Amino acid sequence: MSRKAFQRLSQDQRRRDLLEATLSCVAQHGLAGASVRRVAEAAGVSPGLIRHHFGTKDDMVRAAYAYMMGQLTSDIADASPASDESPACRLANFIAASLTQPNLAAHKISLWATFIGRVRHDASYSAVHQETYREFLDLLAQLVQPVLSAHALPATESDCQEQAIALNGLIDGLWLEGGLEHGLYPVERLPAIAMRAAEGILRLPQGILLEHVAITTSPPPHRS
Repeated sequence: MSRKAFQRLSQDQRRRDLLEATLSCVAQHGLAGASVRRVAEAAGVSPGLIRHHFGTKDDMVRAAYAYMMGQLTSDIADASPASDESPACRLANFIAASLTQPNLAAHKISLWATFIGRVRHDASYSAVHQETYREFLDLLAQLVQPVLSAHALPATESDCQEQAIALNGLIDGLWLEGGLEHGLYPVERLPAIAMRAAEGILRLPQGILLEHVAITTSPPPHRS
């Protein structure tokens, strides 16, 4: 589901409520336990209404996956609107939004892990993954291009795409790490960690991205 499709869906409150209820049931009971009846009870509607909107359970769950992925991309993109802010600030906001609430949440990591197994074995899930992944990379590349140009760094379409792939790997890794809630360090440190790493990946002057985020310097918890 693209960002535009997600925004259109957001205007359909009833369908959105059903998708939210589906995700909630998947998070609590797994894919097998997210039955039409259970989702209907969670949403406070009849099973017939779910069948009216989605047809089958598989269609409902697949739509919920597309909705979740579209929501993640949309929330992150909204953090870096085209405005009077500098290109570096917009890129920093985009990266930081990926690693803070509401996107950095344990239940979202759990849902992602639940669905990702389907991507390799179900063409329809793979199509959703490819569409949302491609859109995320395109958004990142668009934000990277003016930052590279401003510092006289290579900024062709190919250059920006490769840098976007590298940054996405950084973001995904820290997103998964932070969502595990292992308690080894405050997750509030992740945006600053990401900014320093992103500056290195893009070969930017030190602090160009970091200056746009609040820095948390709390030490990691003591380990006996």
